[in-house]
Amino acid sequence: MFLLYFFLWIIFHGRVTLEICLFGLVIAGALLWFSCKFVDYSLAKELRVYKNGFLFLRYCKLLVTEIVKANLHAMHMILTQREEIEPVLVSFYTDLKSQAGKAMLANAITLTPGTITVTLEGDEYTVHCLDESMAEGIEESAFVTYIRKFEETL
Repeated sequence: MFLLYFFLWIIFHGRVTLEICLFGLVIAGALLWFSCKFVDYSLAKELRVYKNGFLFLRYCKLLVTEIVKANLHAMHMILTQREEIEPVLVSFYTDLKSQAGKAMLANAITLTPGTITVTLEGDEYTVHCLDESMAEGIEESAFVTYIRKFEETL
C-alpha cells in the first residue's frame, strides 16, 4: 500500500522533483498509518504483499520464458515434419491446496503452446499435449514449485 500511495501521489502531481518525492513519502507514510489504524491493515500484510509481488514477477518471467520455449518447440515440430505428431492425453494429480493455486497451474498449462488443460476435478488434471515430449515432467514443472511458494506465504 505504501508504494501504491506513493506512486499515486507522483502520478496525480504530474511532476517528479525532490520536494514532491519527499512530501509524497510523508503523505504515503501517513496514509499507511491511517490504513493500519482504521482499515484493518497491518505491516505484516504489507511485507507479505511485497514478498508475493516479487515472487509473482519471477513467476511471470518463468511463464513468458516457458511460452517462448514451447512456441519454438511447437513451430519446430510443425515445420520440420520429420516425425509424426502424436497427440497424447495425460492425467496427473497435484498436491496443491488452494483453488487459486490449482487454477493458476491450469491456466499456465493452457497458456503454454501445445498443451491444453481439458479438465480439473479435485486434484486431478487432464491435459491434452500436442506430442509426448511436451507431456514429460508436466506434473512436477517449475510452475508447481512457484505456486507452492505462493501457497506457503498465504
